[in-house]
Amino acid sequence: MEFNGLNNTLGNLSFLSAAQSRCITAENPTGEPGMGGMATTGFAERQSSELGRGWKVNPAITIAAGETTVIADIKGMGAIQSMWMTGLISRDLIIRIYWDNQEHPSVEVPFPDFFASGYVDNTDVLLGGEFAQLNSIPVAVNPSNAFNCFWSMPFRERCYFTMENRSDIDRILYYQINYQLTEIPKACAYFHASFRRSNPVKPKEVHTIIDSVDGQGHYIGTAMSVGLNGAGGWWGEGEVKFYMDDDEEFPTICGTGLEDYFLGAFNWETNKGYTVYNSAYGGFHRYEAPDGLYKIQPRFSLYRWHIPDPIRFTKKLRVTVQDLGWKKFNTKQFDVVEDRKYLARQDDIATVAFWYQTLPSTKFQALPDREGMIIQ
Repeated sequence: MEFNGLNNTLGNLSFLSAAQSRCITAENPTGEPGMGGMATTGFAERQSSELGRGWKVNPAITIAAGETTVIADIKGMGAIQSMWMTGLISRDLIIRIYWDNQEHPSVEVPFPDFFASGYVDNTDVLLGGEFAQLNSIPVAVNPSNAFNCFWSMPFRERCYFTMENRSDIDRILYYQINYQLTEIPKACAYFHASFRRSNPVKPKEVHTIIDSVDGQGHYIGTAMSVGLNGAGGWWGEGEVKFYMDDDEEFPTICGTGLEDYFLGAFNWETNKGYTVYNSAYGGFHRYEAPDGLYKIQPRFSLYRWHIPDPIRFTKKLRVTVQDLGWKKFNTKQFDVVEDRKYLARQDDIATVAFWYQTLPSTKFQALPDREGMIIQ
């Protein structure tokens, strides 16, 4: 069978393929062959005026306040292989991706949360959002706030990609979308990502990560941003639960706690206190402590990629997490538990669910409005 050029590994990297490599940037917005670097006007026309055409005339775009811009419109059969983006980034930018002419998007996520970095806001240095390295297999955030993803995103008829700017200022965006036009196997499903936020989680209720999945597919990852609302102490006892197919009151898969789900243990606590880490499939890569005049809420950014262990379902999926900690207790001995009781918390939890599934997919719950996206 002819190699379609996708899902490359060291084992097949030497294979020849008839796949056609393409790339969409501000310098080549259509991705057509031989059409890159042709701009005579654009973002940097003044800076390139002494050198002329072909010398980085249009390396970025400006998305006007309140506007939605088409980033890519690809016709035919192929797959997105990687994306790189940077610029004036915050939750005011919304990524949407549509597959094969479906009317509603299969990806609808605030920009930083899509890259598992919900607390990044580099609109203005006064807003915080300092850089935090994220180093994993499908997602990397590199100095200084360069956002990369390597999820495979196949399509059979069309990929339509937009960026909405909800803010009242113009936004600068640098971007590169690498893709191939090639044959897609019948077994390939479509990439999906959906954002949810509970701020605060309602008393003694759970945060729903996703509940609108109908069809066959497999769950591949969770990005989470947590801001502690008021109550101190350890907050990560909540179980992540996967209700698959015919599950109703009780799930098929039930975890043991948040730090465990994100591939850590025992509060991520070492002799240095909270210890951040990056690994191939899970991490706690960002911790912001209340260390200044305006930073009064501890914040945590986490990711878990189910690449070697996707969670497969045949007709539906619902994923939830408890917001659970401990009530205050008198003993400092870790192994003495009889004096402790769980505490149902009311924190700020924002998540992105990532999965593949068949089309058509169910329309997502509406995103929070701009006020509902604010980082506190």
